[in-house]
Amino acid sequence: MPSNLYTLDNSIVQSEMARKSDVSSPYYGEPRKFDPTFRGPISNRSCTDVFCCVIFIIVILGYIALGTVAWLHGDPRKVIYPTDSYGQFCGQKGTPNAKKSILFYFNILKCANPAVLINLQCPTTQMCVSKCPDRFATYTDMQMQYQITAAPWEYYRRFCKPGFNNPTKPVAQVLRDEDCPSMIVPSRPFLQRCFPDFITLNGTLTVAKRTHFKDALDKARSVTELRDAANGITGLVDAKEVGMKIVEDYAASWNWILIGLVIALVVSLIFILLLRFTAGLLLWFTIIAVILVIAYGIWHCYLEFSLLRQQPGADVTIVDIGFQTDVTVYLHLSQTWLIFLIALCTIEASILIILIFLRKRVRIAIALLREGSKFLASSGDAIYKVMAAEPNCMYANKTCDPETFNKTNVSKTCPGAQCTFAFYGGETPYHRYLFILQLSNLLIFLWLVNFIIALGQCTLAGAFASYYWARRKPQDIPTCPLFSSFSRAIRYHTGSLAFGALILALVQMARIILEYLDSKLKGASNVAARFLLCCLKCCFWCLERFIKFMNRNAYIMIAIYGKCFCTSARDAFCLLMRNVVRVAVLDRVTDFLLFLGKVLIAGSVGVIAFFFFTHKIPIVQEDVPTLHYYWVPLLTVIFGSYLIAHGFFSVYAMCVDTLFLCFLLDQEYNDGSAARPYHMTSTLRRMLRRRRTKRQKSRKREKDSEE
Repeated sequence: MPSNLYTLDNSIVQSEMARKSDVSSPYYGEPRKFDPTFRGPISNRSCTDVFCCVIFIIVILGYIALGTVAWLHGDPRKVIYPTDSYGQFCGQKGTPNAKKSILFYFNILKCANPAVLINLQCPTTQMCVSKCPDRFATYTDMQMQYQITAAPWEYYRRFCKPGFNNPTKPVAQVLRDEDCPSMIVPSRPFLQRCFPDFITLNGTLTVAKRTHFKDALDKARSVTELRDAANGITGLVDAKEVGMKIVEDYAASWNWILIGLVIALVVSLIFILLLRFTAGLLLWFTIIAVILVIAYGIWHCYLEFSLLRQQPGADVTIVDIGFQTDVTVYLHLSQTWLIFLIALCTIEASILIILIFLRKRVRIAIALLREGSKFLASSGDAIYKVMAAEPNCMYANKTCDPETFNKTNVSKTCPGAQCTFAFYGGETPYHRYLFILQLSNLLIFLWLVNFIIALGQCTLAGAFASYYWARRKPQDIPTCPLFSSFSRAIRYHTGSLAFGALILALVQMARIILEYLDSKLKGASNVAARFLLCCLKCCFWCLERFIKFMNRNAYIMIAIYGKCFCTSARDAFCLLMRNVVRVAVLDRVTDFLLFLGKVLIAGSVGVIAFFFFTHKIPIVQEDVPTLHYYWVPLLTVIFGSYLIAHGFFSVYAMCVDTLFLCFLLDQEYNDGSAARPYHMTSTLRRMLRRRRTKRQKSRKREKDSEE
């Protein structure tokens, strides 16, 4: 966002005045000369960046073609249903596995972690089953019991390969051919896959209340091995339980959440309407209200901290108790309130410092806000690979055909090797370049998203600029300024907007690639590579922020003058650099004021929601739903309220940016005389007059001191 309307010292004032008097000054471009033919954003225009517009249209058509190819080659079943070792879908209607919707792993101990399981890369036979095992059993125990009754076999065969019906086959041969699992353990379905049913009893991890068991070879196994084989599975199970409770809370309180968001919508609308008539009063009220609320929070946190510090057991640290789904546990710790106290004190001090040292800039920002308030991956065929039991197998990860695998010498060379389903792919040009197509898909998606944002910004800028440059307000303002601005942006400047969006999309694409590389190198021991990657991530983050800032101002210049993107970006940059002090301060101050408004709205609605969901409003206590975690609807209401307020205030932010650039251009174009009158409103004109008076007094004092 643009910046302040004041200079900070007399040297900057003098240099700026000298530069404006010398049109040949090369400092960040020359100030614009008076153009009597300029009539604002409704003047004559022509299409800009036509070449980029043509490329953009071709890319959109290519994107449609790519989607068509993906539709023809893709199969949504490959994403919806888990797939067994034969590439068959579990739970798909009209197939033999229609009633078998869960994937079962013969030997889950071969699986390294849950990510391996979810990605179907576990090197063991995988079968579709209707239910997960509910008991401990081994193939050896089943054979012994089969001599007495066939019931154990009838249950065990549910988890064997289809068609296998030889319970007397030697155990060694069964395990070699992987006809049946060597053992089964109590499991439950999660992500449509059977995972061990871990339960923690008295701090000990168990499965069906057991900590040890034996496999088919009578080898002792522990539950810890299952946990290590499926690293993090207990966390996933706990997350599932918490997730189920959260879903239940949403189901019980969705109507009240909706009411809270509607209240936030109404409050935001009222806030915007009040800004139209009492912008200064309302913004100062917002600032003072936020200061008082934070001051109360500081006092409350200090009081709680003082009380808990005297209680035994309250000095336990947050790290010691770890993650707890019941947030009230943390409120009984003195460290929690100390953290709150430090954070609130820091925020309060920052606000006070801003108000003390930038009070004049705050008044400027309020004036601008007052002016703004006057205008409101699933393609391919099944690919099978050799999964070897031995690490030194020469055929490991080689492509194979399950129909002819038994006729090859792979099993002889690598005992226990299996030809199992790996992923979907192919050898056609489409599949060979599938990764490139996916990257292109991501880039085009980012391009389209940024183009839509650019179109919205340019449309708003054109509408606000038409208000500013109107000689007679509101007579000279177009009847439908927003629609007129949108039509101009689409008709003349699609190429320019697409050009700016493409530059930003390329930088965002680079950031995504760097994040991907960082996730892959998290376990690497190369410190230099990690350091270099962090530096690149930081640089590209800064570059993205800068490009967003420049694009925003370039779109404003496009809306005003109708020039191409590069020219508009250069003009915007030079204009901002000629007023760098103003830009450096007012930008942050205006952001700060709008942020306070968002916080006030979200905080007010959040306080009401807190008292409601914690049964502290006597009138509606009986209507409050029973919840597992009251913070679920509370955080939803607060976050949703903030997003709603952000949506309203983002329009104001664009308005302030546009009016500020128009204000700077107005100063460079005109001098307030009858021949070159200002377009600015009387409020901004009075502020400019006071500024000039201060300059004159400052120069007079300097002259007197020199004499």
